[in-house]
Amino acid sequence: MAQADSTVRKLPEPAAPVYRTAPHNIEAEQALLGAILVNNEALYRVGDFLEPQHFFEPIHQKIFDIARSLIRANKVATPVTLKTFLPGDIDIAGMNVSQYLARLAAEATTVINAEDYGRTIYDLAIRRHLILIGEDLVNVAFDAPVDSAPREQIEDAERKLFELAETGRYDGGFQRFAQALTTAVDMAARAYQRDGKLSGVATGLDDLDRMMGGLQSSDLIILAGRPGMGKTALATNIAYNVARAWRGEVRPDGHTVTANGGIVGFFSLEMSQEQLATRIIAEQSGISSERIRRGKITEEEFAKLVEVTREMQALPLYIDASGGLTIAQVAARARRLKRQRGLGLLVLTISSF
Repeated sequence: MAQADSTVRKLPEPAAPVYRTAPHNIEAEQALLGAILVNNEALYRVGDFLEPQHFFEPIHQKIFDIARSLIRANKVATPVTLKTFLPGDIDIAGMNVSQYLARLAAEATTVINAEDYGRTIYDLAIRRHLILIGEDLVNVAFDAPVDSAPREQIEDAERKLFELAETGRYDGGFQRFAQALTTAVDMAARAYQRDGKLSGVATGLDDLDRMMGGLQSSDLIILAGRPGMGKTALATNIAYNVARAWRGEVRPDGHTVTANGGIVGFFSLEMSQEQLATRIIAEQSGISSERIRRGKITEEEFAKLVEVTREMQALPLYIDASGGLTIAQVAARARRLKRQRGLGLLVLTISSF
């Protein structure tokens, strides 16, 4: 009879959890702070985009904030002047404040590299912010209340990411006039190549295009007037004309760009999608919307409606008639349309107050 194996097998011990620290670069922070302390001009290379909260180390945040305040007050920021504004009993890697500031100045980088170090610190701060947004997204999804719709969380996350994308940049500022001239010549060349010879997107209304040169990409146009004056009719006609004129060109990389007209997003906060569609059909067919809704049309008019509808089905015109939208929701949905379909013109109609 075989003897039973009395050896007890031990289960493998669970692996120790791996903890990851947030992205940061202490050496870059020290090098930049040292450059500022040695040559205060280094601050002006990073001062237009770098803030104290972009530093990972709290003591570095304080040093940068104090140094920036001194320099902006036309005072000198050195290890001697800074130590007055920092607690003397702070222990930084076994050094006091005076010793740490002296070390930063002694190991300083050159002013030429200050902007590169500043951009490194800035980019890492943006990454840390992205991590916070992701963690918040996960936590809210786990602990969301019953009455919280997932769509609201998506729009809130899009809003936060868009705000971060807008602030998470260090380009801009002054540019050479030659670069502005190049941009102006490119705009003129595009206007020459377009059918309507306009620098902007044609509205389809000749008199308006002649006065405005089309709708420019930087334009915010507010159309106001008393009720019943034709504001919505004008807006729908412009939206329809821009979408009807859209023509895309495929680049060698497979990306489609707009050559004429534009892809249109239409927020209708005063009427439903059906009402808006009926209004556009009536405007383009010349048949009153009242007769269309009541079915008081002839056979020839019905054939015309079918023809107009068939033409409109292929238009890059997207309608959102959701009621009660906030500004943040409108912006989030517009960005989503821009990302998924493209966007050349955004129209928003609201009820009169």
